[in-house]
Amino acid sequence: MSGDEINPAAVAQAVEDVQGDDRWMSQIWRELFSPLHALNFGIGGDTTCNVLWRLQNGELDNIRPKVTVVWVGTNNHEHSAEQVAGGILAIAQLLTSRLPKTKVVVLGLLARGDGPNPLREKNVAVNGFLRSWLPRLGQAQFLDVGAGFVHSDGTISTRDMFDFLHLTAAGYRAIAKPLSDLLLQILDETPEEKRASLV
Repeated sequence: MSGDEINPAAVAQAVEDVQGDDRWMSQIWRELFSPLHALNFGIGGDTTCNVLWRLQNGELDNIRPKVTVVWVGTNNHEHSAEQVAGGILAIAQLLTSRLPKTKVVVLGLLARGDGPNPLREKNVAVNGFLRSWLPRLGQAQFLDVGAGFVHSDGTISTRDMFDFLHLTAAGYRAIAKPLSDLLLQILDETPEEKRASLV
């Protein structure tokens, strides 16, 4: 992107409260990583814009996590791969500037669809940009958790993604192992407080 263009995927935007009950503001994830005292600030349907808005509007107040995990971007349908990666980079930059002692782990976007398709290609391109851009931040790193989801014939098993987009319990277990291993490694390097905050 040229230096003068505003990246629409890096502009903070509140998520639309479709249900009308503000449930997106109060969801907390406690199951998979609860031994690490992890919190999940992610909300189904999130875009990079929604995450940026929440981070700029109180979600970072009064927290000092050792690790923050960012996994967003597959719902940015109206943005190009470069814009989506730029939005994720903007999130990582905001986290590293507001939480200078926090390590940031950015998870790669997963393949989607029952076979090869433009959205799958877009997610691969986003991951490529992130691999290239994130090392510049120093305390941010990229973790590709999508290995094994796409079979040699280009298909994805419904055992991993029931609708070729959303993970099943088996799919979550597959991504949890490499993420958990990395979090434990990072936390072992900073043992005074074993806390991770997942965004």
